Amino acid sequence: MHLLNLGILAHVDAGKTSLTERLLHSVGVIDEVGSVDAGSTRTDTLALERQRGITIKSAVVSFPLDGVAVNLIDTPGHPDFIAEVERVLGVLDGAVLVVSAVEGVQAQTRVLMRTLRRLRIPTLVFVNKIDRRGAREDEVLRAMARRLTSALVPMGTATGLGTRGARFVPRLGPGALDVLADRDDELLAAYVAGSVAPARLRAALAAQTGRARVHPVYFGSAVTGAGVADLIGGIEELLPAAAGDPDGPLSATVFKVDRGPAGEKIAYARIFSGTLRTRDRILFGDGPQEGKVTAVSVFECGTDVRQESVGAGRIGKLWGLGGIRIGDAIRGAAGECGGVPRAAYERHFAPPTLETVVVPGPHADRRALHVALTQLAEQDPLIGVRHDEMRRETSVSLYGEVQKEVVQATLADEYGLDVTFRESTVICVERPVGGGAAVEFNGKDGNPFLATVGLRVDAAPAGSGVDFRLAVELGSMPYAFFKAVEDTVRETLGQGLHGWRVTDCAVTMTHSGYSPRQSHAHQGFDKSMSSTGADFRGLAPLVLIEALRRAGTQVYEPMHRFRIEAPADTLGALLPVLARLAAVPQSTGMHGSVCVLEGAVPAARVHGLEQRLPGLTRGEGELETAFDHYAPVTRGPVPERPRTDHNPLNRKEYLLNVTNRLGG
Repeated sequence: MHLLNLGILAHVDAGKTSLTERLLHSVGVIDEVGSVDAGSTRTDTLALERQRGITIKSAVVSFPLDGVAVNLIDTPGHPDFIAEVERVLGVLDGAVLVVSAVEGVQAQTRVLMRTLRRLRIPTLVFVNKIDRRGAREDEVLRAMARRLTSALVPMGTATGLGTRGARFVPRLGPGALDVLADRDDELLAAYVAGSVAPARLRAALAAQTGRARVHPVYFGSAVTGAGVADLIGGIEELLPAAAGDPDGPLSATVFKVDRGPAGEKIAYARIFSGTLRTRDRILFGDGPQEGKVTAVSVFECGTDVRQESVGAGRIGKLWGLGGIRIGDAIRGAAGECGGVPRAAYERHFAPPTLETVVVPGPHADRRALHVALTQLAEQDPLIGVRHDEMRRETSVSLYGEVQKEVVQATLADEYGLDVTFRESTVICVERPVGGGAAVEFNGKDGNPFLATVGLRVDAAPAGSGVDFRLAVELGSMPYAFFKAVEDTVRETLGQGLHGWRVTDCAVTMTHSGYSPRQSHAHQGFDKSMSSTGADFRGLAPLVLIEALRRAGTQVYEPMHRFRIEAPADTLGALLPVLARLAAVPQSTGMHGSVCVLEGAVPAARVHGLEQRLPGLTRGEGELETAFDHYAPVTRGPVPERPRTDHNPLNRKEYLLNVTNRLGG
């Protein structure tokens, strides 16, 4: 029996969790199909998920097919929880993308399919809700071909659309041969010769699906079960098995972290190679850290069961690794060979572009709130937690307002903390304009630190991040001092001249120097005469900020690409409003009586556009937006962000906060 790690992905309300329930029922794992509305589904286990009827956290459930053991991962559909989907993508062998036959292709559908195709994840499409009033077949197929991909192979047709008696009739039509032959020269030659046997066609379909070159499409209903048996057949026949050698070097990646009833960390890991056993000592993370696995669970027949080991191709729950984080690679302990894991936590989607301040209620324990938010950030790394000790404020970065509501409810339900939020603001970044350098020498010009640090900051290409370089010899002082400077530089770049994270720059260390370890006769180490890491950590922010001042920085705001479909006769009312919102249309097209506008709009104005569009288009306009790039802020005052550090922009204030050895 081979293994398959299968993801179920969809836009919100497409019926993804209902399909998961129907699959589990069809294969005999559950006796009764759970209901999202009733809060009785197997994968939506959080109280908040059951209350709201949406998936918030990814969940793993297992079921057997003939010859295939499937680990099925149900993921959130709401775009505010795209980070959960992001982490799952790296562990999948295949996917089912669910589309509603009523609502059709949505903005989130496009984002998901674009990513699945870019990562070459073999994907089947299931068009759900054929039993609902308003269900469409041909129109949805045309929309998918136009807005998702033309590499679609309908596996049959739907009958009785919009009724409880709607059914899926499997039939590989002549259009399938056209799609497959376009991507297979040998099949095309046979097609031209008129000699393509059905078995040859099915083999080509399986091969091209496995290479993510085409995507079979099934129609059905998760509620009635129509088409689900055919989808199961497609999962068995067309999606590739998990690869990996259980006897090879250990290689695994963590894609989810939970906490158990006692607060203990539980890591979900995909094993790509080797076998991980209880009581094994392993290395994980960048450090790396070493830990001992105290317990292992694997997924079987709808639940997870304790086992002594978990092998290649499988997903396991691991206990005992207190310092583990999402995205950590796991390999054998020191002295053992380790494989190279596939990264589960790469950035496939846009970063969060909103930020809000958490306001504790009158009786909330601030220390408990700090711990709770830190734990939430552990489970979702894209919820960036930012603590401002001076103002006693904590901010979190988010994707949207629904996510804010979920964080609020989670803090209340799981931690007993009553909080509210301030209005969300946009997260900007800073980039250097040019180059600038600064240096402070040990014992000179009011430098109170026993350290010499020189730094140069230069602009780098957009998207390059931060690169730290050395222009001094590594052996000129202890390595720990160089490491202290690099770590401090990266931390300090979290807040630039205007308080925003500085990115796309190269920082070069141009000068270094230290006071060697000294002691008085018959006495111990004398800190007042000898450099420590604290000296370099204290001096580096002053030097870096001065170099940034000389280079200059530009604040950039996040921009979303937008796509609007609206009646052509509403264009005259729409364009002036887009101009007032600083949206810039870049292309215009017509599809019959529908006008399609595409362009860019500042992230801060997206919510306003969402609110105005229905009134401008008689309720017929459709808006799709997604983060695209950062652009220089060119209108109004430059946005500033309050600092949360000791403010190296003000030397006197900084030295008062950092050290008692005051400089001039």
